[in-house]
Amino acid sequence: MTTTDRPARPAQTAPPSARTVRWEIVIILALSLGRSAVYAIVNLIDKWTQAPLSGQTTTLNPALDDRQFFDLTYQVLDIGFALVPVLLVLHLVWIRGRNPFRTFGLDLRRPGRDAAWGAGLFLAIGLGTLVVYAAGRAAGVTTAIVGSALNEYWWTTPVLLLSALRHSLLEEVIVVAWLFDRLGYLQQLRAGADPSRPGGPTGAHGGLRTWASGAYPPLNPAAVVVGCAILRGAYHLYQGAGPGIGNLLMGLVFGAFYLRYQRVMPLVVAHFLLDAAGFVAYPLLAAAGLFGT
Repeated sequence: MTTTDRPARPAQTAPPSARTVRWEIVIILALSLGRSAVYAIVNLIDKWTQAPLSGQTTTLNPALDDRQFFDLTYQVLDIGFALVPVLLVLHLVWIRGRNPFRTFGLDLRRPGRDAAWGAGLFLAIGLGTLVVYAAGRAAGVTTAIVGSALNEYWWTTPVLLLSALRHSLLEEVIVVAWLFDRLGYLQQLRAGADPSRPGGPTGAHGGLRTWASGAYPPLNPAAVVVGCAILRGAYHLYQGAGPGIGNLLMGLVFGAFYLRYQRVMPLVVAHFLLDAAGFVAYPLLAAAGLFGT
């Protein structure tokens, strides 16, 4: 392999202004999870004004067509296009001179540690999710959740796993890794940091502070963690108040973890396992009375 065959390193560009970053945040969220949050809130109000939530059902993975081929086609298209905002934020980081995979810890440099942390978070959050769901159902503020309503085809399980991967990448890359980085950048600009100067971990010479990965840490981490957790809870409100609260708590845990370890991969692993269990193992969970009742 010659040097000309190697991928080009991201080129250095002028740092964006605060206004540019704010507009990028608005546009990305309007294309993805901010849009989902608005629809989820409206959907919750719609359900609440029709009948008690306890008597309603929310299906997470519905069939999209009665015919097998077109159902598969729509499912794959839905998953693929939902990941476009993730590609967009990775592209925005790349064109400004940073490797997004290294910056966000979305790489395979620590597979064993990432998998172990992801599994641990999965167990802790999974148990908490069941408790919050049961409490919400008992209080009448949560709909019955159906993990999957797909017919049993040869592709059903792979599609459900792809759906779980879609949600894990979309939510953790955008709501945690990228949004923490962008809000950290804005907070540092507001504090008077000069983005044209290299600041390193301490913000020396008046420049921007960075982690070793190159991400910009927030100066007010509590506000960022809470704000992003509220967003996470908001776009789950279509399932009822219980899942909204549960996902807000999950966002607090995931946000604190990311600030501590500065890697998003364990969060992607944990989220994937949570959704895979809820989607693929739904019949077993429902039979045990833990889901969908």
